[in-house]
Amino acid sequence: MALRSAQGDGPNSSHWDGGTEKADFNAKRKKKVAEIHQALNSDPTDVAALRRMAISEGGLLTDEIRRKVWPKLLNVNANDPPPISGMPEEQREGLQEELIDIILLILERNPQLHYYQGYHDIVVTFLLVVGERLATSLVEKLSTHHLRDFMDPTMDNTKHILNYLMPIIDQVNPELHDFMQSAEVGTIFALSWLITWFGHVLSDFRHVVRLYDFFLACHPLMPIYFAAVIVLYREQEVLDCDCDMASVHHLLSQIPQDLPYETLISRAGDLFVQFPPSELAREAAAQQQAERTAASTFKDFELASAQQRPDMVLRQRFRGLLRPEDRTKDVLTKPRTNRFVKLAVMGLTVALGAAALAVVKSALEWAPKFQLQLFP
Repeated sequence: MALRSAQGDGPNSSHWDGGTEKADFNAKRKKKVAEIHQALNSDPTDVAALRRMAISEGGLLTDEIRRKVWPKLLNVNANDPPPISGMPEEQREGLQEELIDIILLILERNPQLHYYQGYHDIVVTFLLVVGERLATSLVEKLSTHHLRDFMDPTMDNTKHILNYLMPIIDQVNPELHDFMQSAEVGTIFALSWLITWFGHVLSDFRHVVRLYDFFLACHPLMPIYFAAVIVLYREQEVLDCDCDMASVHHLLSQIPQDLPYETLISRAGDLFVQFPPSELAREAAAQQQAERTAASTFKDFELASAQQRPDMVLRQRFRGLLRPEDRTKDVLTKPRTNRFVKLAVMGLTVALGAAALAVVKSALEWAPKFQLQLFP
């Protein structure tokens, strides 16, 4: 056994070391909070710095900060959220009112968008973090950009995005890629990961919002890179499987809850820089679809989001949902389409209950060690 240094000897050494580590932790956290607020208060808002803060380990730290930063990452004016429309009482029966209001309003305002199973997992995350009014604005912007391909009438663009998964794996681990190809497992196991930003498959709400920090700050295809690093991380488990579709699909569809999220986030960022979507497009059979996907419009979206000014509302503490008397009571007057009616059987009450329970879990542990530079 190696001898301990003289500085480490004594009955109080462990306590001293622990105290130093905690002090260092608190100092780094305080420094990051200060940097986030400095970026928010810059004129114009330093969106590039906010992206770096959201990507770097620990993400945005608290929901209070997320309420200020998420609108900046999506270029949403939080000072002018859309009104929340009312609904007849009988239509509310069996549904969580706020969640269904957000979904219906977004679909009503954007008839080109179509509800998909799993959309409510994303909506409820925003609802729990920022409240109903701001969630409506953020999810509406997200739905017309990052999530746009999932909200087409068909799944063609969603399947196209899934086609990036295997090329990424092939670039990093050809043996694992070939094994999965031989097993004919396909990519459907990652569908719910992609279209819910992992909100449907992770039980700990801290991990969900941490990933949302990351994805909101990055390219629309970053969730598929994160899906790839999960598969790569589980390489040995996969290779130990029987080489058949059922076995491999069963393994991969059961996502572990104890993943090293910060390590995987860092790895996903590295892979995005090493193998950008443009280099994978041919193998993913993406060239003919490129002009129709959210990824192709991200540069314009990124440039627009950089031209923002700070506003006073985001500097105030956002507390809960607006009072009932502040909500508009107008009833949606347009005829209900089938997609609205179908929401009644989507199990939204159960989804909201589970997420609401998860949000009261312990606070996010934060220990910054690195910063990714995905955007200049």
